[in-house]
Amino acid sequence: MRVRRVPVGDVALEIAEAGEGGRPFLLVHGFTGAKEDFSPFLDDLAALGWHAVAPDLRGHGGSDQPSGEDAYGFERFAADLVGLADALGWGSFAVLGHSMGGMVVQHLVLAHGARVEMLVLMDTSSGPLDDMDDSLIAHASEIVRDQGMRALLEAQRELDGPLDTPAHMRLLAEQPGYAEFCDGKLLASSPDMWLSMVPKMFVQPDRTDDLRALHVPTLVIAGEQDKPFLGHVERIAGAIPGAELVILSDAGHAPQFENTDAWWHALTSFLDAV
Repeated sequence: MRVRRVPVGDVALEIAEAGEGGRPFLLVHGFTGAKEDFSPFLDDLAALGWHAVAPDLRGHGGSDQPSGEDAYGFERFAADLVGLADALGWGSFAVLGHSMGGMVVQHLVLAHGARVEMLVLMDTSSGPLDDMDDSLIAHASEIVRDQGMRALLEAQRELDGPLDTPAHMRLLAEQPGYAEFCDGKLLASSPDMWLSMVPKMFVQPDRTDDLRALHVPTLVIAGEQDKPFLGHVERIAGAIPGAELVILSDAGHAPQFENTDAWWHALTSFLDAV
């Protein structure tokens, strides 16, 4: 695996990749995530014949962080991914999108369906997220705007979040360095990106009916403990013709880490079958 920066339009994206010359496969992280959410699996994917690429989205990780909240949005992220595919010389490709990355990938496939050979949507939504606490979001936004991401991290430590599943808490307790890994991704994220995308995720238009027009082999996957997203993934799988739905036991919002063997089996079985 190697890491490099690729110019894409008005930004440069940092990517991790393995298997150049293989079948193109793009793996897209979620909100305040990073390419490291999938980079541990790139060499193994390369061994299976894939050119596996995990980028940091703009405003995340080692990619550029343009200033201003208007520099971020689902369409901008999707356009960056298409530009990255162009820069890599890919005409068409398989793509996995996790959480917010899955929302971005839906925008990509709905606008550029002919370029997507296979689609994996993981712990994500096709519409507004549920149970928005306006006062909590307003308070968090004030913290980010006035004090930055480290202050937000400290504030979050005082709360039990909806993604703090038993599987996530087990990893925090048992896997050395996992807490620092999670904290580091948040701290590397752009405050402007955070401020822009939080409200967009909660008020985005519902795309479920649009997904019914897709004709692409699709796997929809989620951890059984990821309660905020289970209803969403069921709706997505029900909308996309022929989509396969896999719910993984002993996993929450990050099944690739929380139940790696089951996640890897589901992913590679789908890729092999298609």
